[in-house]
Amino acid sequence: MITKEFDTIAAIATPLGEGAIGIVRLSGTDAIAIANQIFKGKNLENVASHTINYGHIIENDQVIDEVMLSVMRSPKTFTREDVVEINTHGGLAVTNEILQLALRSGARMAEPGEFTKRAFLNGRVDLTQAEAVMDLIRAKTDKAMAVAVSQLDGSLKHLIDNTRQEILNTLAQVEVNIDYPEYDDVEEMTTALMAEKTSEFKDLLEGLLRTAKRGKILREGLATAIIGRPNVGKSSLLNNLLREEKAIVTDIEGTTRDIIEEYVNIKGVPLKLVDTAGIRETDDVVEKIGVERSKKALEEADLVLLVFNASEKLTEQDKQLLAISQESNRIILLNKTDLEQQIERDLLPDDLIPISVLENQNIDQIEDRINQLFFDNAAAVEKDATYLSNARHISLIEQAVQSLSAVTDGLELGMPVDLLQVDMTRTWEILGEITGDAAPDELITQLFSQFCLGK
Repeated sequence: MITKEFDTIAAIATPLGEGAIGIVRLSGTDAIAIANQIFKGKNLENVASHTINYGHIIENDQVIDEVMLSVMRSPKTFTREDVVEINTHGGLAVTNEILQLALRSGARMAEPGEFTKRAFLNGRVDLTQAEAVMDLIRAKTDKAMAVAVSQLDGSLKHLIDNTRQEILNTLAQVEVNIDYPEYDDVEEMTTALMAEKTSEFKDLLEGLLRTAKRGKILREGLATAIIGRPNVGKSSLLNNLLREEKAIVTDIEGTTRDIIEEYVNIKGVPLKLVDTAGIRETDDVVEKIGVERSKKALEEADLVLLVFNASEKLTEQDKQLLAISQESNRIILLNKTDLEQQIERDLLPDDLIPISVLENQNIDQIEDRINQLFFDNAAAVEKDATYLSNARHISLIEQAVQSLSAVTDGLELGMPVDLLQVDMTRTWEILGEITGDAAPDELITQLFSQFCLGK
C-alpha cells in the first residue's frame, strides 16, 4: 500500500502527570521541519534516521526544557511517515507547553488513535493488529498480554488472509469448471469440490470460535461477585485475593454498604472482583440499596464466589443464596474453618472448598477451580495458539459460519453451484471486514475513536 499524504499531527504519548519522562510525538510530512523550528542542537534535517539527539526546546530564545529528541524517517516507522518523539522531563506543565509549541509551529492536534489509524491506512498494520495495540495497553495479566502480542504479530491476520485466499481459489476453480465444461461429470466434480472446501472452512472457523470463550475472558476478565450474608468474610476474602486492604473489615453486620470493584490476577486470568453488601432483609435505607445492587451483581456475574460461615449453622438467608445462585457458575466457599464448625455440611453440595481467610488456608484451590470451570483444566494460553478475544471479530466469524452453513444447506437441496457461490463470496467479504480489507469507512473511524490520545 502506498503511503497517503496527511498533514502533520502531534500529541502527548505518555500519561499526563509527574514522571521520569514525558513524550511528545509528531507524525507527518513536516514532522522533522516543525521539530527543527523549536529544537536547538543539531540540524534535524541532516541527522540520520532512527537516532536520538541531545538539545533544548526553545521559544523566542527562551529554553523550555532540556530534551532527547528521536528522529525516524519514513517508511520505517509505525505510521510509515516521518516521526519525531521529544523526550522531555515528565511534568504536566512542561510536556503540555512543548505540545502547544509544536501546534503553534504548524502541527495539528491528533485525534484519539490517529497515529494507529495512519499506520492502518498506510498498510503498516491491519485492523486486527491495530485493535491488538489497544488490547496490549489494556491487558491486566501476562496471559492477556500474550494474546494481544500474538495478535499484534499478525497471527489472526495471517489465518484470515490465508482462509480468504483459499476461498478465492475455490471460487476460481468452480468458475473454471462452469465456464469450461469439458467433461460430462463436471457438475458432480464442482459440487464435490464446493462441499469439501466448505466443510474445511467451516471446521477452521468453528475451531476459532471455540477459543472465543477463553480469549474473551483473558481480554475482558471474569465479572466475579463475592456474595453471602453479612459477616461471613466476604471483604476479608477480597482483601486476601488483592493482597491489600481495600474493603473495611469489622465484626459489625452491614459494614459493606456499596459494591467494591477491583481487578486481581488469578494465574493469568483477570477477575473483576465485586465485594457486595451482605444480602439480607434490612430496614436501613442505605443498606437496602446496597443489598439490591448485590442482587443485580449476582445476576450479571460470570462467576459467583458464594461464602458461608463454617462456625455457624445455615440460616434461611444462606439457603436462599444457595437457591438463587444455583444456575450460576459458582464456587461455594466454607470460610472460618479455623473455628469450631457448626454448619450442616450434609445440606451443602459436595464440591465446596473449605477455607480460612484468616489463616490463608486453601485459597489456592479457588484458582484451581476457576481453571476447571472456564478452561477445562487446560493452560489458559497455549503456545502459538490463535485466540479470538474481540467481540467484533467473534460476531463476524459467527456470520461467516452462517454463510458457510447456507452453502452446505444449498448443496443438500441440490441448488445450482453458481447460486451457492453468492454465499461463499459473502463469507470472503465478511472475513475481509475483520482485517479491514472490506471494512466500511464508518467502522474504521468508530474503531480508532476508542483509542487514547497519542496512540
